[in-house]
Amino acid sequence: MSKHYDLIAIGAGSGGLSVAERAARYGKRCAVIESGKLGGTCVNVGCVPKKVMWYGAEIAHSLEMAGDYGFDVSTNGFDWAELVTKREQYIDGINTWYHSYLSDSEIDEINGHASFVDAHTLQVGDDTYTADHIVISTGGRPVTPDVPGSELGIDSEGFFALEEKPERVAVVGAGYIAVEVAGVLNALGCDVALYLRKQHFLRSFDAMLREGLMEQMINDGVSIFPSTQVGSVVEENGKLTLVCDKGSRTEGLDQIIWAIGRVPNSDGIALENAGLKVDEQGYINTDEYQNTRVEGVYAIGDVTGREQLTPVAIAAGRRLADRLFNNQPERRLDYENIASVIFSHPPIGTVGLSETEARIKHGDAVKIYQTRFTSMQYAFSERGVPTAMKLVTVGAKEKVVGCHILGPGADEMLQGFAVAIRMGATKQDLDDTVAIHPTSAEELVTMR
Repeated sequence: MSKHYDLIAIGAGSGGLSVAERAARYGKRCAVIESGKLGGTCVNVGCVPKKVMWYGAEIAHSLEMAGDYGFDVSTNGFDWAELVTKREQYIDGINTWYHSYLSDSEIDEINGHASFVDAHTLQVGDDTYTADHIVISTGGRPVTPDVPGSELGIDSEGFFALEEKPERVAVVGAGYIAVEVAGVLNALGCDVALYLRKQHFLRSFDAMLREGLMEQMINDGVSIFPSTQVGSVVEENGKLTLVCDKGSRTEGLDQIIWAIGRVPNSDGIALENAGLKVDEQGYINTDEYQNTRVEGVYAIGDVTGREQLTPVAIAAGRRLADRLFNNQPERRLDYENIASVIFSHPPIGTVGLSETEARIKHGDAVKIYQTRFTSMQYAFSERGVPTAMKLVTVGAKEKVVGCHILGPGADEMLQGFAVAIRMGATKQDLDDTVAIHPTSAEELVTMR
């Protein structure tokens, strides 16, 4: 069997679904090819189930604080299995909706593993499919370290497969996944240790953010081991032992979670048959319009190595369809000033340049405004959660080129400020905005 399409997306994650949906709106014949569940990493083993667990962790913190507000609250424990069951039911509902949505949009759903025959032909099982435009949106996957016994641990996807709450956990990694998983587990009552290969986690983020978060995580009971190299994992008496450099050992662990990074899913699809190569890390290089080196073949999302965020893949996919099928030849995604959030405890929101990046780029033209305080929510709580904010400005007009927030509500308040920065707002523009009081966000328009 062979069938021809205007556009085929390899991978039905956020990027692939978005480009096919937008192209179908323009009347194009489209298909998505997926070997797993619809929605990709984000929906199934990423941001969606992570956010559910984060909400559970936030409720745990609220229960701890209830007495500070005069509530006599007692709980009878926490049922990990019940939360996981409801989480998976929620995700199943999203999967079902995707199937219906594709059908309603007249987008063909092809189940199986795709590989290139040539630049415009794909093979899935015994069938072949051709298209004028093929979009590679295969995403990425977590990696595990090459150390003896690493198979005894689990990766971030394995975290979502846990049916019971582990009592003692070691999380190995320094990126946002490691920080988020460690925070969730700690809030839900696990004994958590976080192992960092270097001195700091979140090394690409503004120093104020990573230092403030590390301080709070330690205060919340997370044990953090910086500059620690993992050597091996062994199983002893039904428990795991993490062996690190300098002879240190952490025994009696129920789980070890590897959160040391991700690699692109660019292997196994016969890119060479399409005339494509990958870089030394396995990423598919594209230009600013998502074009690969082969005409009619494009790549979007995590497989390109650019800003590995779900909204980025969605935005890139939609703009690509606009360009190809809606007479918008200059339509593309601008990868500057993309806002991101880390669902830590407390959360982090960040957009634009860090202070270090700004000083490298602009030197003495940089002026910093920052503040640190305890929000009203925690003003009389024993758990004193900090809020810290920083504005990075440049030039005589003090154009805002960076906004960084640590604290309760950072995840929600950042969106509007990201719009302002993208529009070229100055410090004076923020100062001229009447504050909403009493809120933490008002500090961003009253900072001196």
